[in-house]
Amino acid sequence: MPFSLQKFAVPAVSGLICFIAYTPILLFYFIEPGPLSRKQLLWFNGLVFCLWWSYAQAVRIDPGPKGWARKYGDEQAREDNEDEILKKGLRWCRKCETIKPPRAHHCRTCGRCIPKMDHHCPWTQNCVSHTTFPHFLRFVLYCVLSTSLLSYFLFVRIHILWTNRDMPSYLGPSVWAIAHLFAVSVANGLVLFALAILLVRALYSLAINTTMIESWEIERHEALLARARKSGGYTYGSGGQKVYIRHQEFPYDIGVWKNLVQGMGTRNIFMWFLPFGKTPQISKAGTWEVNGFEAESTTWPPLDPDKMPRATIQHLAEKQKLLDEGIEAFKARQRKDYERFARLESDDDGDYESESEYEYEEGIDGQPGWTNSEGERLKDFGVDEDADFMLPVSAAVDDDDDIPLGELLRRRKARQ
Repeated sequence: MPFSLQKFAVPAVSGLICFIAYTPILLFYFIEPGPLSRKQLLWFNGLVFCLWWSYAQAVRIDPGPKGWARKYGDEQAREDNEDEILKKGLRWCRKCETIKPPRAHHCRTCGRCIPKMDHHCPWTQNCVSHTTFPHFLRFVLYCVLSTSLLSYFLFVRIHILWTNRDMPSYLGPSVWAIAHLFAVSVANGLVLFALAILLVRALYSLAINTTMIESWEIERHEALLARARKSGGYTYGSGGQKVYIRHQEFPYDIGVWKNLVQGMGTRNIFMWFLPFGKTPQISKAGTWEVNGFEAESTTWPPLDPDKMPRATIQHLAEKQKLLDEGIEAFKARQRKDYERFARLESDDDGDYESESEYEYEEGIDGQPGWTNSEGERLKDFGVDEDADFMLPVSAAVDDDDDIPLGELLRRRKARQ
């Protein structure tokens, strides 16, 4: 949504709620079987009240107070020394200029780091986060319930109109009433369809304790794994750096019950459904329970090569030199193996062949290296054969180019 129109989002949603929720009540006075009964009015208006309250909470609740990320970063700096912070692999926010807490992301609209950010909702003009998710979920739930009940009321009246379609027109409702009924039915159906899909998606995310952003990160990680698998587990990052991609399990899925409790902010199931239910505390947003599938030093999200800091030319040259030395060392060992194999063959057959004939194994295509019976090589399957022998040069080179800019800034501030 364009920025100039964002300020009209909340009034537009409020107007749509009024049109769908209140105008049909007046319309039903002019269409058979007449107005809603007292019981029907109580149920419908009760759901609409819960909808309004939940929407107001989703709009006005602070998704993450300003400065909470800096407070978390200061606590980490006091509790841990520099080596422990590096082992934890904490991220840095360039905008907030502080350590970024786990599961936090910087929202460009809100202008600060948001705890457990799911997404920035244009219709509430607020982030769906650790503190606002329960209210947002209840808002969507009551929207689906109220529009479903209204769909039943509309269906009854449309069915009667269709049944009496052969009657004279002057005995039925006016053209304006029919047009109003059609407009309300279309608007209600579209809202119900869209929000039903959103509700199912939100409930699924709640059950597995995964935000929309984290779902994207999981998919990105799987795509990197699939791509890296074709080249021996390596892929190229920014600046031509070759990076090893290791499979990581999502650490925050801690079981359905714990996921629900964490997402809704309370163990009281009854409070999950009340529009004035509890708001999760921001104090619990800095630390998250993990499932223990990965080591404590493993962080989420996994490494994204496209977001790595660019290495200097000198740094890349040093890495390439170490890589070449590793390949040459392997080839030297390979030549020794061929020589030893040649000596064994000469002892058995009594016919010693020259070393040059065993320097490289020849494939079916006449080129050095082994091929299968079909003449295929690993590179034919998309695998970078050189990567299989690549040395861990990233561990061999240790300089400031491997350290994120944010961490260097933090170190400089700590020294000052």
